[in-house]
Order: sequence, then C-alpha cells, then structure tokens
Amino acid sequence: MPRPTAATIHTDALRHNLAQVRQRAPRSRVMAVVKADGYGHGLERVARALSGADAFGVAALSDAERLRAAGLSQPIVLLSGFDAADDIPQLRQLNVETVVHHGTQLNMLEQASAVGPIRCWLKIDTGMHRLGFAPEEVRDAYARLLAMPAVDPDVVLMNHFASSDEFDNRQTRHQLQVFADATAGLPGARSLANSAAVLGWPDAHADWVRPGGALYGISVVGGTTGGDFGLRPAMTLETRLIAVNRIRKGERIGYSATWECPEDMPVGVAAIGYGDGYPRHVPAGTPVLIGSAQAQIIGRVSMDLMTIDLRGHPAAQPGDRVVLWGEGLPVEAVASAAGTIGYEPVCSITRRVRFIEA
Repeated sequence: MPRPTAATIHTDALRHNLAQVRQRAPRSRVMAVVKADGYGHGLERVARALSGADAFGVAALSDAERLRAAGLSQPIVLLSGFDAADDIPQLRQLNVETVVHHGTQLNMLEQASAVGPIRCWLKIDTGMHRLGFAPEEVRDAYARLLAMPAVDPDVVLMNHFASSDEFDNRQTRHQLQVFADATAGLPGARSLANSAAVLGWPDAHADWVRPGGALYGISVVGGTTGGDFGLRPAMTLETRLIAVNRIRKGERIGYSATWECPEDMPVGVAAIGYGDGYPRHVPAGTPVLIGSAQAQIIGRVSMDLMTIDLRGHPAAQPGDRVVLWGEGLPVEAVASAAGTIGYEPVCSITRRVRFIEA
C-alpha cells in the first residue's frame, strides 16, 4: 500500500490563474514560466493545462525537449540563455528562442552557422545585477545581434525586476526608467513584468509579461496570498493521520524534546515529513488542516512524520485527512513560518509523493 501523502494538481486553477493574468494585462502576450518542473507541479501537466499561453519560459534545454516531446508547439524561451556553442544546433532543432545576456554568447552566435536564424531576447541589467548587459552596452549588443546571419532580426528587449513584490519600492520605478533610457529608439517588443509586476506594476506590462508563481496561485507580496489577487492554489498537499496518541502533561514530543505537553492531550501523527519535501525547520504552531479546521504542528518535523496538537479535534482518528497546504490553507502561511516564499515549498516536493491530476 503506498504512503498516503499526495499532491493534487488542479488544472482548472492553472487555467483560472492564466485568465486572471490576461485580465490584469489585457494588451500583453503571456509567457507562462514553467521552469523547475512547472514550479514542482509537473512540467508536461502544467504546460498542457496552460496551452492557451502565448509562449513558455524554461531554464534548461532539457525542459524544452520535454515540452516538444509532449507535443507542445508554442514558442519556448530559454530564460537563462545557452551556455555553449554546442547548444545552438539544439536551439534550432527544437525551435527554441534564447535569452542573450553576456558577450560570450554574442561571440558564439557570431561564429554560428546562418542556417535557421534564432530569435533572441536581449537582457538588460537595469539593477538586479544578476544577468544582463549593462545599460551602456545595450546598443552595441543590439547592433551585433542585428548584424548576425544566425539571428532573427526580431529581437525582444527584456529585463528582470529585483523588488517588484514591494509595490511602493522606488527601485522598480528606477529600473523602468533605466530600461526606457537604454532602449530608447530601438525597435522590438519589450518584456519586463514577472508575476509581482503583473499584479502590482501595470506600467511594466509592455508587450510580454512573464508570470511564474502567479500561475500556480502563489503571491510573493509580503502579507498577502494568491487569493488576495483572485488567484487559486494549483496544488493541494495532503496526507493522513496514522496514529492518535494520548500523551500526559509534562511529556515532551519528538526529536530533541522541543515541545512539552501543557496538559494531558491527544497528539496526532501524520505521514509526511521533510523526506516528502515539507520544510523541516517550520516551528511549532505552523498550521495544518484536519478536515476543514486548523490544527498546529508540535515538535520537530522529522523525515517521514510530523506530530499535531489535536486538542481542538476530539473526534480525530487514524485515517483522517490532513491538508498541509491548498484550498483553505495557503502555502504562503507555511512559507512564512519557514522563513521563505511560497515558491520554495511547492518546488521541493520529492519523488515519493504521489501526484494526482484533477
């Protein structure tokens, strides 16, 4: 019998969230970012559900290969760009567009065969300081691309925001201005907005938006959940109680005995732990759902199991459903307890968890 731990992927929620993005950015084309195995939801599953997107964004050529093998024909953009000259023939074979962010890539493209021009997205570093050409280098890089027989002359201009999840942060306004100055007069479509900018920076929507987490129903805006923006969670992570024990007052629970029972009380044991991808370092008090009502984790999360305070659930018994995140319990609440963002927990689900498509 398999472990009762399962992640249900709600394809209707994915489609709903794509529609919400289109409603917020009605004049923009949408690149659905499906990197990291569709943010942990399953690459092919997510891409099929989001087949209404105008393009897909991936981080690896192997992801593009999987999408083509699954029959997806939309444009695919390699967001981190290619790493070696040997990647260029594969870009052509798979009909994949590529981000160009560094001079070494320009050199490789200049030496590449002219057969089958590749569409390029020229990335500009407007303040993220991760990937991209400095503003003063943009015009030279753009001119070099246009002069290359191996490159499609329809070059897209793009950047990436560092602080768009803070709707009052002046850095985003500054990055918008740097981008405008660096690209003034250059032809080509523009792409600036990630998920947070789709939600909170309408001036950044431009020709293409590139939502990732928003498509999965997740917000990275502090103090909010995806539901606050009309989004629906695309994943429900659940398991079952496998034991309910009566523990005496003063007894301690779990590894390192970090939690002491304040009274005689029922303690549930659920079949999930960090071996399934649930964050080990969440503190006692992190919420779960027993049925539709909240309970709290007590003690440390272990590899295969966690313990739960059942004082508010006198009828709880082995076999009862436990929801770790999903409808009624946003993943952002778990992420906040773990000191991270909602993207990390959903990307961390391990292979022993059963995935169910709904």
